[in-house]
Amino acid sequence: MARLLHDFQTEFSEPVPELGVLVERVAELIERGEATFLLAGGGPDGVAELRFRPSIMTGALDAYLEELYVARAKRGQGLGRALLEAAMEAARERGAVHMDLGTSETDTAARALYESAGFTNREGGPDGPVMLYYERDL
Repeated sequence: MARLLHDFQTEFSEPVPELGVLVERVAELIERGEATFLLAGGGPDGVAELRFRPSIMTGALDAYLEELYVARAKRGQGLGRALLEAAMEAARERGAVHMDLGTSETDTAARALYESAGFTNREGGPDGPVMLYYERDL
């Protein structure tokens, strides 16, 4: 899992700690039950990371798909779709009733995958305003 997360960050020129540090962090998150990780492919070749939080509005859990990555050489073989479907099923099994995620505007392959699975970036329906995601370092 850590190797795939490291490859993901490196591929997209994002800051990433050394592999050993990621191994420790992944193990800690699993140990504390703070994240669910799913793997796909024989390498493994893909990873998904889920986080959960209670919703004030529904009283149920919301799931956040924090990461979904498939190694470049294995893309186009259905691993991303399999991971996404497995993540949605794992979230349902845990009691989540909603899932959200973020991706970049330019990642058209990821956007097509998410949209084909029923995700939307429109508030309230297909004619609603575009939803935006903001972030900053603290």
